[in-house]
Amino acid sequence: MGPRNIRSDSERQGPLSRSFTSSSPIAASAIARDLANYSEEEQDPSDENSSAIPWPPGSFSSNTRSLAGSYRRPSNFTSVSHATIIPWTGEQQVLSKSEHQDIIEEERRLLSDNNVIPPEHAHGKSHGLQHKMSGLLSAAIGQGSPSRRTSHSQRSRSRPRLPDGAGETTALLGDTIESGDSGSEMGPEEIDRKWEEAVAAGLIHTTWQREAKVIGRYSLPLMVTFLLQYSLTVASIFTIGHLGKEELGAVSLASMTVTITGNAVFSGLATSLDTLCAQAYGSGKRKLVGLQMLRMVYFLWIVTIPIMVLWYFSEHILAKIVPETEVAKMAGLYLKIALLGTPGFACFESGKRYLQAQGVFSASLYVLIFCAPLNAFLNWFFVWKLQWGFIGAPIAVVITENLLPICLFIYVYFFVGSECWCGFSRRAFQNWGPMIRLALPGLIMVEAECLAFEILTLASSYLGTSELAAQSILATISSITWNIPFPLSIAGSTRVANLIGATLVDAAKTSAKVTLCGAAIVGLFNMVLLSTLRSYIPRLFSSDPEVVEIVAQVLPLCAAFQLFDALAANCNGILRGLGRQEVGGYIQLFLYYVIAMPLSMSTTFVLGWGVMGLWTGVALALGLVSLIEGIFISRANWNRSVEEAVRRNELT
Repeated sequence: MGPRNIRSDSERQGPLSRSFTSSSPIAASAIARDLANYSEEEQDPSDENSSAIPWPPGSFSSNTRSLAGSYRRPSNFTSVSHATIIPWTGEQQVLSKSEHQDIIEEERRLLSDNNVIPPEHAHGKSHGLQHKMSGLLSAAIGQGSPSRRTSHSQRSRSRPRLPDGAGETTALLGDTIESGDSGSEMGPEEIDRKWEEAVAAGLIHTTWQREAKVIGRYSLPLMVTFLLQYSLTVASIFTIGHLGKEELGAVSLASMTVTITGNAVFSGLATSLDTLCAQAYGSGKRKLVGLQMLRMVYFLWIVTIPIMVLWYFSEHILAKIVPETEVAKMAGLYLKIALLGTPGFACFESGKRYLQAQGVFSASLYVLIFCAPLNAFLNWFFVWKLQWGFIGAPIAVVITENLLPICLFIYVYFFVGSECWCGFSRRAFQNWGPMIRLALPGLIMVEAECLAFEILTLASSYLGTSELAAQSILATISSITWNIPFPLSIAGSTRVANLIGATLVDAAKTSAKVTLCGAAIVGLFNMVLLSTLRSYIPRLFSSDPEVVEIVAQVLPLCAAFQLFDALAANCNGILRGLGRQEVGGYIQLFLYYVIAMPLSMSTTFVLGWGVMGLWTGVALALGLVSLIEGIFISRANWNRSVEEAVRRNELT
């Protein structure tokens, strides 16, 4: 099955790695050792004004009812077929200034919508400039009244109590606004205090419309990123598919090998940076972020050596596994060329997490907006324009994978992120032990998920070249459609987690319902689209009549489980938001390995259902996942998640 490239702003953890969270003694000792060696000479004077916000006691991040204090953000990308277990580290994550400002604005809007503060204070960013200009104008005309000269800190120290009999339509500002603050923007401290008081009074509520807007705003950029990322794989399949079914089967087999032995390895090992870089950034020693990234780059480059050796001799290995000799030979040729892109991809995986630890999540999107169309053009140019044929596709992939880290470097150099670069240092070759011990569970987790679905592609090769080519097309189509509901699940997970952390149970339930409804809409849309175009979509990938016919026959089954696929992905997201991701992890690992894989193999080879049989087990497993997890979510104790969030915040 083709890789579902989940390299976007997402979180990832399963039962295999729950003990290796950012609160792990391994991570703590690694950071402590680095901090001990962080000499004053190495410290950048700009560290004094780091964009990280290590909030002191009593400030935003320690406020158990604040969205800022409960904020969880997607932390990594990975490349797995059916990402089943997306973790949250169990720790509060360090906020950048821009992230904190966004959260304060969200609190401000919710306070205004619930009539806690007057409407004129609902948009701090949009009205802040007007307030500042009016203040400057009044200062130029005269000294102004004493109330206007009141400092922001003096205003924030005034803490009016909730009015007696306060209700949902009662403004909590009382006389404070009326006495002279009405002409100035409420600061973050004042907004946070009003938020805390309103939450304690049970005044904060949300609506379906609001949650739909928030989740839509979160998910749309992720969808674009995911689709662009996956287009790097789709471009080769599109281009090579029209050369012939042997070529299409070969690129599918090669892509499977790249995913299992390459991309998943790099993504899994790099997950340790989600802990180490974030903690280094939170410590206020920004150069340690670059040091951790540099260590991972060197480590992954060493790992590429056995991977490159494996790919170089893959033709002989695949020939012993795959019955189609010509397909194995072409797949081996693809891998011999593709190995030249592994160092660049390893560097890109580390660089993404380097930026994500600093709260920079747009860099990958900007890089892909440039590289993805270029990759598609290069595939066409090499394969068809220059008539290089099959080898043109891996050459295009190699060029793109080496451009990815270069473009990321350019973004860091000219825009944001360079302040955490430590320079090339010998210290990057020290203290590898904790990094590796944190990386290995991530590797095992990612490979366990990835392998279950790539087995289907390998199994299809025993049915024949046409079946292998058809399986490649079906897997690609399924992966493309899945890259729409999964970003939605990330948005839902983040929103539910933030509301749970702010002790807003009813609002979190509303957000979860909106997420599931959105998933149902997306799933039904995918279902109708694939069903309606089942005779046309296969022709986009292949010109072989036999391959097109097989895909057209199986596509209705793939269309049928689109609804279950979308619901299962978003049920996982809600479970992550509740901090109960281990439930989804165990359910899916059981259903995929104990139910889906045996059923698929039985219907395919025992009952002779062919490619249709391969997808029967997957369809049943996804239906059961969405049903079981949906029942669990409906009966879960959401207040327990709130209590756990409060205890967790108190410990931090």
